[in-house]
Amino acid sequence: MSPATAPAGTDLTPAPLDRAAGHALLADLAGPGAAATLGGLDALAPGFPDWIITSLFGGTYQRPGLALRDRQIANLAALTALGGVEPQLADHVRYSRRIGLTEAEITEVMVHLAPYVGLPKALAGLRVATATFAESAAGTVTEEAGA
Repeated sequence: MSPATAPAGTDLTPAPLDRAAGHALLADLAGPGAAATLGGLDALAPGFPDWIITSLFGGTYQRPGLALRDRQIANLAALTALGGVEPQLADHVRYSRRIGLTEAEITEVMVHLAPYVGLPKALAGLRVATATFAESAAGTVTEEAGA
């Protein structure tokens, strides 16, 4: 059966579920504060942080096809478009900076979104990015529980 005649989805690479790789990636993204990233979530929802780390950071993020930089740009765009998830967006602004995106690039992601998601959401994303840049410059980064 050729790829053109194969049932939809059969040519996709399965996502691994690698807990150790998930912890390692989260540590790379979040830095020394990785343990605090999911904070006291385990006390509130036992097992949920493990699911996030294993399935997201140790699963979806481990798939081939997109570089980590591209995944972070997609995350910035999705979280900005979604709105109402400022703690997670701030985390991903920090993660994006840690892996080498510049403030100008992160800002441009938000500006680029304006005609697609609307000016209010793009402005809200810019406010989160600006506040996160300022916290980082002042050394007052606050860790939020978010993925």
